[in-house]
Amino acid sequence: MVATVYDEPAAEPVSNGFRWTQLAIGVVCMVMIANLQYGWTFFVPEIVEKYGFTREAIQWSFTLFVLFETWLVPVEGWFVDKYGPKNVIIFGGVLCGVGWIVNSQADTIFLFCVGQVIAGIGAGAVYGTCVGNALKWFPDRRGLASGITAAGFGAGSALTVWPIQATIANYGFESAFFSFGLGQGIVVVVLAFFMLAPRKGQVPEPTSKGPIIQSRRQYLPSETVRHPIFWLMYAMFVMVGAGGLVVTANLAPMAKDLGVADIPLWLGIPALTLAATIDRVLNGITRPICGWISDKIGRENTMFIAFTIEAVGIYFLYLYAHDPVLFVILSGMVFFAWGEIYSLFPSTCTDTFGSKFAATNAGLLYTAKGTAALLVPFGTALAANGNWGPVFIIGVVLNALAAFLAIAVLKPMRVGLIRKATQDPTLQPAE
Repeated sequence: MVATVYDEPAAEPVSNGFRWTQLAIGVVCMVMIANLQYGWTFFVPEIVEKYGFTREAIQWSFTLFVLFETWLVPVEGWFVDKYGPKNVIIFGGVLCGVGWIVNSQADTIFLFCVGQVIAGIGAGAVYGTCVGNALKWFPDRRGLASGITAAGFGAGSALTVWPIQATIANYGFESAFFSFGLGQGIVVVVLAFFMLAPRKGQVPEPTSKGPIIQSRRQYLPSETVRHPIFWLMYAMFVMVGAGGLVVTANLAPMAKDLGVADIPLWLGIPALTLAATIDRVLNGITRPICGWISDKIGRENTMFIAFTIEAVGIYFLYLYAHDPVLFVILSGMVFFAWGEIYSLFPSTCTDTFGSKFAATNAGLLYTAKGTAALLVPFGTALAANGNWGPVFIIGVVLNALAAFLAIAVLKPMRVGLIRKATQDPTLQPAE
């Protein structure tokens, strides 16, 4: 396997305060794009009711959003790795705003798909840049940094669950699309001017101490995609991600089918609203928590624990989802146990293949989310009669399999690769 090293003039180390400021900028950008994915479920019933579309038909626009959000990230990541993050973030912020503005004017499936494609390209540019930048700034705390950044995307929409629902109820979903899309896009564009990438020497060197081993080799994207470890991680990402995306896209329809959506619970808050808020918070906080844990006990060990919890949570949701209280609790458990993939997989990928091309290589792995999204319409169609049981059972099997692969296959493969690379002194200078 040919490998490369990053050959550039060294700079003076920067303060931790500067590194955390860069991380904070990325987190706020992630919060601004979170609704593009996690807020979609609130628009679906209104769109279906107004235009008479089927759920399966309108959810194809959600699938297209995720596909374009993920499958173009390697291209956007290449621009980040080569030219820096600012222009890519500006590009993404503009498209995020334009996408939802198009949705506000849409009245056909085709136009909703167009709006979601535009928004997806923008969200992917912002997401991939922010995660890639975090991985570069914090090689010493890669799991925590990528987790905190990804938490902005996972939990950011929790802040606007009620405002979006209120805007839809009082002014219509078109107004919600327009106002939130415009506002979120403007914030991202402004923050782009303050985002920088680290230079060599400004951050700590990779380490092989403790449970985390990191490659000092910098693998080109073309080398990364030829390695079996990449495709093993890709398959595991799809297995865990598919179930989470199906639930994300269908939480509101699922709650209605189960008869729990409008049942008042704590402080009179309907079960669906309470579940959506708690789910997003838990989906966010799991990312830095599991990222931090993985820095302490290892990536694959953390994957095994999280994916096992996810399998158990989905199984109990299958058994008890008709109870509104248990629906809220168990859906939160499911969101908590699947959200960590967005910190564990990028950090594992960068540990394995190096940080120089972190945005591109992690972006290539992130396309697995797009592949998983292809299963959303099929999962929705499988429950077209209101029976979500088969969807839950498939989710249990996939998560249990991913947990097994993490500990029994991925871990020994990665250890062998990095140790072999560390012992081989042959390095080819970067072009």
